[in-house]
Amino acid sequence: MQIQPILAALRRHRLATALIALEIALACAVLCNACFLIANRLAQMQVNSGVDEAALATLHLTGYEAGQAVDLNARVQAGLGRIAGVQSVSVINAVPFGEHAGTAGITLDAAGKHFGGVVDFYVGGPGSFKALGLQLVAGGEPQADDYRPLNDFIPDEATVWVTRALAGHLWPDADPLGKEFWMGKSHFRVGGVLAHLVRPSGGEGGPDTVEWSVFVPAQPGASLAGTYLLRADPRELPRVLRDARAAMTKIAPDAVVDTLGSQTISDLRQDYFRPDRAMAGMLVGVIAALLLVTALGIVGLASFWVAQRRKQIGIRRAIGATRSDILHYFQTENFLIVSGGIVLGMVLAYALNLMLMTQYELPRLPLYYLPVGALALWVLGQLAVLGPALRAAAVPPVVATRSA
Repeated sequence: MQIQPILAALRRHRLATALIALEIALACAVLCNACFLIANRLAQMQVNSGVDEAALATLHLTGYEAGQAVDLNARVQAGLGRIAGVQSVSVINAVPFGEHAGTAGITLDAAGKHFGGVVDFYVGGPGSFKALGLQLVAGGEPQADDYRPLNDFIPDEATVWVTRALAGHLWPDADPLGKEFWMGKSHFRVGGVLAHLVRPSGGEGGPDTVEWSVFVPAQPGASLAGTYLLRADPRELPRVLRDARAAMTKIAPDAVVDTLGSQTISDLRQDYFRPDRAMAGMLVGVIAALLLVTALGIVGLASFWVAQRRKQIGIRRAIGATRSDILHYFQTENFLIVSGGIVLGMVLAYALNLMLMTQYELPRLPLYYLPVGALALWVLGQLAVLGPALRAAAVPPVVATRSA
């Protein structure tokens, strides 16, 4: 198949060719970036929380007086501990995929000149570290004397446990054990490093900060009350949580159960990522609609050209062209148009990605999305043109010549 006659024919239909090429370019740009966004969303949904989600639930109480916090903690922990199936009950300020409770900026010096970033503080009472199922990569578990009284929402001086991701950010290529940092006048020393512990509601500065978490052991009291971590066998956990909610009317009649905040960690994860699933579904719909419109455009143009070229097809058939020759002609023509659109689309894809990087802090589009998108559009183009091309190849020479 000679390319020159095809290019000559396309030059005689510049406007139609340009419109289809632009449609292909737009489809390429949107397809590559939409697939990249979907992949990012799916990757974020698979984030490792760092806790034993299947065995954990949280019970959140509101409406109680601050002066009753110590008594409330004692009553609730004792009452929940008597429920069948409860393995442990502890006080904590936040859980993964729940609401923020202790977000603050930290510095690496007491003077506050070396800013370390914005992190989330998990403040947990005795038993909470073990109940969460946190995995250590350095250091040991908190000891009894590590649980300090609170001043505001964290102790003034505390040994804390940081995630590996946060330690790598604050002290790259250095052993974080024993390192110090500050939050205002509060001073912390690293006693251990956790493999993972996701922030309650994601990262403040993008995906790279999603594990900038600090676990602070502390004594429950007026500043640490109302949120309780329950651990149970995963098979019993839903029933245990239902019983715990129902028991609150007797255990703590002076408090109100926050039903939205009182869920299993697995359910909190599902709720937290519901917008991401909806976004991924919407992007899949956009991709499907765009590819359908692009395919219909190719089919329409190819059908129009087949109708216009009946005489030309008949003449070619009369002088010896086979059905395969006619079929390959339209397929090659479509391949050239789609290829031109893909070249422009790759430029548009990177331009769109740069805008998304600037506006939404997305990472750079990996290069391998471009050939994948190109392959998808080449296949789409060939499938879309196949019907009109087969109809053209099926035109008998005599019928085509008389129809002129």
